[in-house]
Amino acid sequence: MRHFNTAGPVNRPEAYKIDPLIRWNTEEIMGLIKEEKYFILHAPRQTGKTSCLLALRDHINKEGKYFAVYVNVEGGQAWRHKIDKATDEIVQEILGRFRDILEDEFPYEESITYYKSRASQSTLNEMLTYLSKLMKKPIVMFIDEIDALIGDTLLSVLRQLRSGYDKRPNNFPSTIILCGVRDIKDYRIHTSQNEIITGGSAFNIKTKSLRLGNFSKAEVRELYNQHTSDTGQKFTEDCYDLVMDYTDGQPWLVNALAREVTHEMTENRDRSIAITPQLLEIAKERLILERQTHLDQLVDKLQEDRVRRVILPMILGEDTVFNTDDEVYCFDLGLLKKTNIGYEISNSIYKEIIPRELTNVAQVNFLHIFKNFDWIAQDGSLCIKTMLTLFKTYWNENSMIVTKKMVAYPEALPQLIIQAFLQRIINGGGYITREYAVGRKRVDIMIKWKYSQPPTVNYQNLVLEIKTINKKQSYQTIKNTGLEQTAEYANLCGVKEAQLLIFDKDKNQKWTAYEPNEIEEYDGVKIEIWKFK
Repeated sequence: MRHFNTAGPVNRPEAYKIDPLIRWNTEEIMGLIKEEKYFILHAPRQTGKTSCLLALRDHINKEGKYFAVYVNVEGGQAWRHKIDKATDEIVQEILGRFRDILEDEFPYEESITYYKSRASQSTLNEMLTYLSKLMKKPIVMFIDEIDALIGDTLLSVLRQLRSGYDKRPNNFPSTIILCGVRDIKDYRIHTSQNEIITGGSAFNIKTKSLRLGNFSKAEVRELYNQHTSDTGQKFTEDCYDLVMDYTDGQPWLVNALAREVTHEMTENRDRSIAITPQLLEIAKERLILERQTHLDQLVDKLQEDRVRRVILPMILGEDTVFNTDDEVYCFDLGLLKKTNIGYEISNSIYKEIIPRELTNVAQVNFLHIFKNFDWIAQDGSLCIKTMLTLFKTYWNENSMIVTKKMVAYPEALPQLIIQAFLQRIINGGGYITREYAVGRKRVDIMIKWKYSQPPTVNYQNLVLEIKTINKKQSYQTIKNTGLEQTAEYANLCGVKEAQLLIFDKDKNQKWTAYEPNEIEEYDGVKIEIWKFK
């Protein structure tokens, strides 16, 4: 029985898959190999790089003009600046891969003996020369996880590959493809002497850099249809746009979402149950709460300064000019994308993960503070005024004392604390949709609350807009802009009442902590304005 794969390459028959060879321009790659070029393949983690490399290896070997071998050098990472130890790890990996493909035809013991007699910091170059002379065909070598290597080790490997370039094809691999998360030109290699060397200067023989993209909507449909063909379980037509919104076609997310909804949600193993957007919404929420390895790696990256410098202005809604290195790094991680309205988090699941994880401590704190359900009306709907009144009381009493210890990005305190509060309130009974990006000067939030009113199930949509007042900004200006933005988002969400939350970040406004709310109508939307000192 085939399944949606979320761990490792998809080159096994048990996995649903999109043919790896159609995910990139195989004709272009074969042209580069024919010209004996060295080039780069890079893409975010769990995008399908290894699957594509293995498929290309098999394709080349089946054609028979070249000998293609895949090696993974991640094992050398542990040795950091110890070049001889890392080189030993890498050479052993290469010889093992040759043996895996050629089996008894490869003189493994002789190669090991030769290697041990040549052990030095330049052994990698010597061994590649030895293997190239041994083989009767030009070697095409795929070196995966190249950017897992560190400092002097990475520098040594790149320079040894470069130093053998002129010996191709008889005495060195005719083509080498380096594969990792980042383009090599963006590497900043820190040597043991604290010297900084760019990857481009250490490997200036590369011809081209190729990036593996996400699945298209057509490819998501093809992948999910394989499940339908095998089991008879259908995805309704309106699922595909939602999957693209949730994942932006990121391969691991596409597979994980499908696996969650068709397998982990055990009730859906009944293949007569059609998969609908409502079921996908539940699956998405479960994925976020489980925080599997892929999402856990994303959370870990949020603490890095390079990521923080990009994410923080997004949460604040500020205009900014990114440091180019930071921007490229976040693109390479798959965290960021550029749209017609500016830079955004690359998909809805990541958008949801980020504020949740940045406020995890605050959510736990709120769990102990707000234990009753006074904000739920008799009919099961949410009372937004009760909710925000509770929050306002909490904010007035604690904003200067406790809350700065609760968030990882204290500069975005108001935006994150209110979201932590809302997450606690709706936990298990609804969902939050968040929109934030550089240059928006706003944070849009929609709460979708599901409640029963027998014999029907109802859905309640609540819209909130978050604005902050900084120095040299007047309340009236922020209010006018906020009313326009709130009404715009409310109309987009199909609601006629909304909440505008304005935080005085610098405490310069002449209002009291318990300032009464204002209510105004703008573009057909009734908007209640909450002021927070």
